[in-house]
Amino acid sequence: MSLILGIESSCDDLAAALVRDGTQVLASVVQNQDDVHAPFGGVVPELASRDHVRHVYGTVERCLREAGVSMDAVDGIGVTGGPGLIGSLLVGLCFAKALSYQTGKPLLGVHHIEGHLASARLGDEPLDLPYVGFVVSGGHTALYHVETLSRIELLGQTRDDAAGEAFDKIAKRMGLPYPGGREIDLLAREGRGDAFDFPRPMLRQGFEFSFSGLKTAVALEVARQEREHGTPLPRAVQADVAASFQEAAIDVLFDKARRALAATGQRRLAVVGGLAANSRLRERMAGLPPPVEVRFPPVALCTDNAAMIAAVADRMLADGQTASLDLEAFSRVPLPSTLAER
Repeated sequence: MSLILGIESSCDDLAAALVRDGTQVLASVVQNQDDVHAPFGGVVPELASRDHVRHVYGTVERCLREAGVSMDAVDGIGVTGGPGLIGSLLVGLCFAKALSYQTGKPLLGVHHIEGHLASARLGDEPLDLPYVGFVVSGGHTALYHVETLSRIELLGQTRDDAAGEAFDKIAKRMGLPYPGGREIDLLAREGRGDAFDFPRPMLRQGFEFSFSGLKTAVALEVARQEREHGTPLPRAVQADVAASFQEAAIDVLFDKARRALAATGQRRLAVVGGLAANSRLRERMAGLPPPVEVRFPPVALCTDNAAMIAAVADRMLADGQTASLDLEAFSRVPLPSTLAER
């Protein structure tokens, strides 16, 4: 039996969680910053890190209180070491170091993407290993072959924009509220996915992705529609653009996932990251034919959270991969990484 405190602060959300035995979430607390960044239509790094400073102690304290445990019962402290916004990462990392020093609990530096890949194993029915892990978020789009939580092979990733970033930027171009990915999902339900013929970049070309061309094509179409209809665009036109863009992006994601399963011989797929909460993506991926088993984390654990960090830290503690107080934050860290040794 092990109990791990996880701390995640790689971007705009600050989170703390307590996880038992790498799968059972006892408490998960997220300090959301949507209201902080909404006036700017995107994350402002300086504002994100300053808000983390204000809330890190209270977020961890609330997590312990909700779980009904004290630090004495905790076996280790897992914290995101990278990748992410360096200022945001440093807040969580420095707090975790101080807590480790004060309590004598082992410190475990966790790769953020490895956390997302482990999120499919949280809950009462953890996804069995091995599986293909598909990380789709605002900062990352990548396919991995996850043999074990310590043996992860990169199959392919985006060459430019992440899929979630494209969703957010298209939403901003259309004047939709922040965060944009969620708004595109909601608006697309009112539109036709075949209203506009947007490109499917790199479809059936390896396991790499590119969404910058799709984003540009949509932005140009929005401009054309504005010249014809004026601004703001009629809601029906907005809905058709959103649905057509979403369908194009998801066509690419679906095809890459299908072919990654065939190439690896796997029959299990974990779709993780913030975009994994998208209703249309869930619908399409769930349509993969048997015997493929598709698993999404609960919606609350798709976006950045600390339960996924604690899940990885649990495995690291069992393997003796603890970190020293010299552990640094890294804005870019390849996976597999050696955070424990840095």
